[in-house]
Amino acid sequence: MTSATPITQTQAAPRHAAQSVRRPWGTILRVVGLSLVVVLVSAASIAGILAWKITSSFDSVFLAGEDIKLSGVGAIEGAFNVLIVGSDTRAGQPGRFGGDAAGGTLNDVNIVVHVSEDHSRAVAVSVPRDMVIPIPSCPREDGSGMTSAMIGQPINVALSYGGLACAVLTAEELTGLTINYAGLITFNGVASLATAIGGVDVCVNAPVDDPYTGLKFPEKGTYNISGWEALAFLRSRHGVGDGSDLGRISSQQVYLSSLVRKIQDEGVLLDPAKIYGLASVAANSMTLSNSLSSLDTMVAMAMVLKEIPREDIVFVQYPSTTGLGGIYAGKVAPLPELADSLFTAILTDQPFQLDKDATGIGSEIDPTGAGSEIDNKPEQTGSGPILSGIKGQSAAQNTCSVANGY
Repeated sequence: MTSATPITQTQAAPRHAAQSVRRPWGTILRVVGLSLVVVLVSAASIAGILAWKITSSFDSVFLAGEDIKLSGVGAIEGAFNVLIVGSDTRAGQPGRFGGDAAGGTLNDVNIVVHVSEDHSRAVAVSVPRDMVIPIPSCPREDGSGMTSAMIGQPINVALSYGGLACAVLTAEELTGLTINYAGLITFNGVASLATAIGGVDVCVNAPVDDPYTGLKFPEKGTYNISGWEALAFLRSRHGVGDGSDLGRISSQQVYLSSLVRKIQDEGVLLDPAKIYGLASVAANSMTLSNSLSSLDTMVAMAMVLKEIPREDIVFVQYPSTTGLGGIYAGKVAPLPELADSLFTAILTDQPFQLDKDATGIGSEIDPTGAGSEIDNKPEQTGSGPILSGIKGQSAAQNTCSVANGY
């Protein structure tokens, strides 16, 4: 590369120029400074427009007695509880799920997330969709009054009676927790979120072929799944465990624990493009409680969750069983004593550990030993006393879904 040719001064400089010598670096710095200001102002304006575009797209509902709204990022303090609901509605979903005319609207996935007072631990409790429990009286979505309370119904009917607010009231009555935040996501939303995050690695211990969801893994091993394949994995019941919803829950925890590791290891929450992609998907495919329908609130929660050590993020099943008669015939029955011990620990914010073999019928510790951080010790499944009999795992444990061999 040739050097620039010097410019020769051929005319006498004006008198005022002789008294004020030009300083090219000063001019450059001023230009750069001005450019940075323009860029920053433009970026802030674009960010504001994008944030407004996202938040204005949210569908939101008020929960019964809702009075919580965070004022800004970092404002969240103390313990908090969130209900995550997965809806099986076919309305507005792709034709592969039956289109608009198929079935009703049920809350087929119900996960209550509790974050401790000091933000050092989190517990996510999956409630089986077929578990028969009392359903409280709920305000109707159209404002026409209240539904009747029911003594025993599967929990997944709550959404059809009173929408997200009724699912929250039902979960509150079941767990004893006050749930101030809630979000509902559809099939399409789950698939889109899995893609926006860049896929999630899941392990299976043998070939899986589920004709009901279309999930097919030709051999055992680890697969990166996104989009509709991720949805099929999360929905698969006949392909894992014993074909029951309890087996599906422990298989879902394989996905969720891997998702946490991906977020923490790959800095997903530090990637503006991924954050915007996730927020956009949420805006287009989720219904949120009014308390959760701002980006400030969601970012504040995300910042809390990303700092919790993965061994202290524990996924558990609501204590329950199958095979009983009466109103539980063909359904799932709660186990009150185990449930009391679990929720006493959660309500009093006491840490606990799980048994080392607690993964459940739909999953197992990765037999290949993938992930040297786990050696199946109890300290990898939380901290504190062991709550024996509770099924689940921590995000620190690499696990594989167990293919249905029944």
